[in-house]
Amino acid sequence: MLQRLYDWMMGLARHRRALPALAVISFLESSIFPIPPDVMLIPMVLADRRRAWWIATVCTIASVAGGFAGYAIGYFLFETVGRAVLEFYRMMDQFEAFQQAFLEYGWWIIVIKGATPIPYKLITITSGVAAFPLGAFAVASMISRGMRFFLVAALLWWFGEPIRLFVERHLTLVTTVFVILLVGGFVVVRYLF
Repeated sequence: MLQRLYDWMMGLARHRRALPALAVISFLESSIFPIPPDVMLIPMVLADRRRAWWIATVCTIASVAGGFAGYAIGYFLFETVGRAVLEFYRMMDQFEAFQQAFLEYGWWIIVIKGATPIPYKLITITSGVAAFPLGAFAVASMISRGMRFFLVAALLWWFGEPIRLFVERHLTLVTTVFVILLVGGFVVVRYLF
């Protein structure tokens, strides 16, 4: 089933309506959809590198908007919808541990984990369950999702096809290094200035 879904999304990436399709996929992935928008973002940027920043912008905005849907699922519909989504993806064990850490480190969890390949729906639904402040959720989501999608777009814009193969093989490593550098920058700014 996932292979057919993946193949369908790859076909959409080449379609003339790829940008609206990317927006829909980005929106849905933030709350219920299993495949990350990167599978469309990557071929779309490679197909037209001049539009890399616009494609990343659409992907980011749609993902954050979908994050609000995930938040609403966690806040209003956790027992009826949220739990079913997390159980379907076998994330309930992660959810329980995640919920505990969220109480203390909510902002940082959204910023850091939202930039990684960890399913964003886990973050958005947990944010709603924890009733994390909506404004802070919005800002943290824009930062984390923007970092993720603009990093991919920038690498593809700069390096083209060779970087696609590297990013696809090492997405977790690339994202983790970027997040470490970002958090390290915040720590340096906080304690040195």
